Amino acid sequence: MAQRHLDPTAGPVPADALAGYLRAQATEFLRALRLHRETGAGAAASEGSVEAARALRRAARRVSGSLHTFQPVLDPDWSEAMRPELAWVSGTLALEHAHASRLQQLLLALHRLSGAAPFPPQGPAAGTTARTAAPPLPRDRPAPAGSAPAAVPAGATGTAPGGTGTAACDTPAPADGTPRTTDTAGRATTGRTAPARTTPVTAGAAAVRTGTVTVGATDAPGRGSTATAPAETRGRSLAVTGGAVPAPDRGNLTVGAAKAGALLDRQLTLARTRAHSTALQALGSSRFHAVADKVAVLASEVPLSPAAAGADLRPLADAARDRLTDAVAALPLLTAGSPYNAEALIHGLSPDPAPHPQDAPWHQVRLLLRLHRYALEVVHAGRHPGSLLDAGEALDRHRDAAEAAAAAAQAARTPRIAPATAYALGVLHADQRHEVEAARYAFQRCWQKEVIGTL
Repeated sequence: MAQRHLDPTAGPVPADALAGYLRAQATEFLRALRLHRETGAGAAASEGSVEAARALRRAARRVSGSLHTFQPVLDPDWSEAMRPELAWVSGTLALEHAHASRLQQLLLALHRLSGAAPFPPQGPAAGTTARTAAPPLPRDRPAPAGSAPAAVPAGATGTAPGGTGTAACDTPAPADGTPRTTDTAGRATTGRTAPARTTPVTAGAAAVRTGTVTVGATDAPGRGSTATAPAETRGRSLAVTGGAVPAPDRGNLTVGAAKAGALLDRQLTLARTRAHSTALQALGSSRFHAVADKVAVLASEVPLSPAAAGADLRPLADAARDRLTDAVAALPLLTAGSPYNAEALIHGLSPDPAPHPQDAPWHQVRLLLRLHRYALEVVHAGRHPGSLLDAGEALDRHRDAAEAAAAAAQAARTPRIAPATAYALGVLHADQRHEVEAARYAFQRCWQKEVIGTL
């Protein structure tokens, strides 16, 4: 595979470029820390504190990555002691955001898979009043004397003053101008409105409607309600004509999607709350204050090694590029180059609760790609190719989907959950593993563009 190295015709990059980069990132760290304290970080973090925590993580990652890549030109004792502390700060602050984004990703996936809201309202139960697209007849006032009622299509169902029935609108009005009304049995009457009567509804006379079926029942006296039920409910359909009936598997998913979403919300919200409390304790600990003091010193003075005088940073940046290239070469990019290869679904039903064995090499490539980007920022004064950003975003989606699938699998292991809930979580897990596969395919295409650009 072709490797792109830095331009050999360009001059050497001195260690002063690294010192300026580290000072800038340390200043950004201190600025974000002051903003985080000003915006406050109580039980409910504000938007400003969330942005400040993100800026803290970003600066800590860049300083830690630069200490790793350019360690030969830095003081060894100082850099070895500083790197794990910065990694601790970045990892602790990232947990709360990770749980929140994971919950949002899973709920959106449930919404997309079920075709309804994450917590869908219950459908109309059997025994409720039948409603059709036709406008109901007026309830609050009778028709004025001497005037004919509004025309309603023959056979349409409407609500009469005595209840719900089929209006016989094809009966002509009396010649003497007496107002015409309809009783609950659908017969036209003149003069006074007949009292509501009980009318049995048989299966043979059940009206066939789009998507619903009228179930035979006897109306209660004076109420005039007809029982309806969804066409797919418990297999009691009498006849269905017209309209699309949802597939059985999607209907089962919709039933369990609400409970699955509630279960995920409880688990991930609890994890997010604990991560928020842990972050608050970490920011107030003596360990973090010691790290902040070291970063404050770094903002003014960078401890370089004696070998930094006259050193060139380009070979160190090339070494970061070589490590990334070797890790990418070990990935199954040929398999990932074909969409829907189902490679990411292998071991999907494994009972082992450990992380997916296939994901670890991809996560390692993600970290190495980040180190390579930071090295290019040092050498090129903050500039790096846009294809690296696209590849990094693809690997970020890979990481998020893999962790979301693990969260769905963990929720499915909850004891005594309903079968519909377990089914919804299983479909959600498979969907997120497909997202993992799609992210691998996207990274493969981005990496191809990166390699072609080096030829």
